[in-house]
Amino acid sequence: MRLVLLGVPGAGKGTQGRRLVERFGIPQIATGEILREAVKNGTPLGRAAKERMDAGLLVPDEVVIGIVEERLKAPDCARGFILDGFPRTTAQAEALDATLARAGTPLDRVLNLVAATEQVVLRLATRLECPVCHRTFNPTGAAAKDGVHCDAHPETTLIHRVDDDVAKIRKRIEVFHAETAPLADYYRRDGRLRDVEGLGDVVTVTARVMDAVAELAERMNGAGA
Repeated sequence: MRLVLLGVPGAGKGTQGRRLVERFGIPQIATGEILREAVKNGTPLGRAAKERMDAGLLVPDEVVIGIVEERLKAPDCARGFILDGFPRTTAQAEALDATLARAGTPLDRVLNLVAATEQVVLRLATRLECPVCHRTFNPTGAAAKDGVHCDAHPETTLIHRVDDDVAKIRKRIEVFHAETAPLADYYRRDGRLRDVEGLGDVVTVTARVMDAVAELAERMNGAGA
């Protein structure tokens, strides 16, 4: 099962991605995390990304695409993957399709988590993050068990991200609509896109997500997954 999670910042991609990982045992691949890993490991593409990041510049498409391609070759992606944060542009989507076509493993589905702007602004402005695993928690629907510490790292106090102030949140949403939202049209044209209402409690949204991939899950089961 090869999936892309698409949606405005704060729509719940990270949370629902983890639910899909638990259900299907395929990795969730977040672009930010693999960029940091490539930089940490000092790979050629990681060094190229670091130079741009250190200079305060965006990492070019060709570098991001190369890093994603490297990650998709890993053994844990053999049964599928969940891409979160990539592709961000139509050019990246076309490059991803070309890469997967060469490998004979086309993308199965794009889940577009839909959420109203004011609701996601509230979500992001009140969320907390674990500084160790970068998992986010939110009192409006995905709160930490004790409201203070990470569920996976109970010794770690959750923090409020510095970029989660309202002005910066609105800017990120504006950029999303300008650059990333056209991806919905790209994937809708050939029937790969499914819109999923992203607002509501976590369990309810997960049920909607599972409905959107139900026939893919049946295929996996039929293949002995």
